[in-house]
Amino acid sequence: MDIKNLGYQFIDGEWREGQSNSLLHDINPYTDEVITEFKLANVSDIDHAYQAAQQAKQEWDKVNPFKKRDILENAVKYIEENEEAITSIIMDELGGTRLKAAFEIGLVKNIIKEAATFPIRMEGKILPSTIDDVENRLYRIPVGVVGVISPFNFPFFLSMKSVAPALGAGNAVVLKPHEDTPITGGTLIGKIFEEAGVPKGLMNVVVTDIKEIGDAFVEHPIPRIISFTGSTKVGSYIGQVAIKNFKKPLLELGGNSAFIVLEDADMDYAVDAATFSRFTHQGQICMSANRILVQKSIYNEFLDKYVAKVSSLKVGDPRESETIIGPVINDRQAANLETMIEKGIAEGANAIIKGNIKGRMVEPTILVDVTTDMSVAQEELFGPVVCVIPFETEEEAIQIANDTRFGLSGAIHTANLERGVEMAKKVHTGMIHVNDLTINDEPTVAFGGEKQSGIGRLNGEWSLEEFTTLKWISVNYSKRILPY
Repeated sequence: MDIKNLGYQFIDGEWREGQSNSLLHDINPYTDEVITEFKLANVSDIDHAYQAAQQAKQEWDKVNPFKKRDILENAVKYIEENEEAITSIIMDELGGTRLKAAFEIGLVKNIIKEAATFPIRMEGKILPSTIDDVENRLYRIPVGVVGVISPFNFPFFLSMKSVAPALGAGNAVVLKPHEDTPITGGTLIGKIFEEAGVPKGLMNVVVTDIKEIGDAFVEHPIPRIISFTGSTKVGSYIGQVAIKNFKKPLLELGGNSAFIVLEDADMDYAVDAATFSRFTHQGQICMSANRILVQKSIYNEFLDKYVAKVSSLKVGDPRESETIIGPVINDRQAANLETMIEKGIAEGANAIIKGNIKGRMVEPTILVDVTTDMSVAQEELFGPVVCVIPFETEEEAIQIANDTRFGLSGAIHTANLERGVEMAKKVHTGMIHVNDLTINDEPTVAFGGEKQSGIGRLNGEWSLEEFTTLKWISVNYSKRILPY
């Protein structure tokens, strides 16, 4: 698997250059070296991809469900055979550490294994009728073609999270990866399904520039669903364009997760879990813990241990096995983080640790004396920056946790599990975990957010529901008695 061979569009089963006059330089964020170049896709390429997908879907319809299952399982085998090469791509293209790569690849394999069961779970129903001699049949069928737009942070998994279930449910796919991760989030996935044996044109990848194509990917008349993972601002716009064009949007958006530590928690475990929940992949995860809420009676002890733990994290080359924090994805992200930190300090927060920012290398920063009205408490901190906030009572912790427009994930640490569960019920998120991490994703459990963290649920039966539709066919075994 030569990374340079993945620097092409994958349309209608062919690897070829895009028809745009623009080039994309795929950059290693740690070394600044050019990994490969893409000749970008234009609007004509997008149309070609969608047309090919629509045509290939008819061939996919004819494939036996058990054969479809085998093809999806072939994708897992291909990943396992090429795991070290994929690990290298993740490290080189997005600055992921080896630990992060292993975590992401594991998630990918699990979601494909779950999607491989979908072809034999396309169940319908026969329902009674109010009319004599009539039978109502309800068929679960694919929607047709799905457009997928994926982000840069966990691009391999967050692309596959929609791609594999959509294929498993009988659809064709056109995937547009983020321009910072066109291989890991795009052409690598095209290669995997090509090798797995999907029909030509069923899986397409277009690497393009929004400035050139505008809304063409979303507005195109063929796709029935647009699945987007990314920022809330962009997701809101994509959702509006999709609905305007009578397409269903699936939106997995930003987060501002609270990690709550009660006075009876296992202190050392809570410190470790809070560290992992914030600093894994440089904090560039939508489920990352932005706010650590600690009961006042243990606040000072927790903070001392947390500072010591965070200070021990190795920052540097993602290819070195000891590295925990590698580079953020691009210069814009680094600049945004620096702006957010300085704004928080100007608003009254204090940096008990203030990491250096040099290029894309952002060292950890821990902010204290943070109030809920500060920007650092209200906005998603998509990097190795965290707020630690004390609280007196459970009610105050819940109030602080809910004081955000986001509602994706969270965690509560306590020795009393049912106390944690009762608190969790009052936190307005799609997901929350007792004595665990804020970063959680399982292939058979509903995943999604509330408020401005998204629309829809993925994984397991929920993905099967999202990527299919229901068709009612009634059968009259006699004749309807008509009034005229």
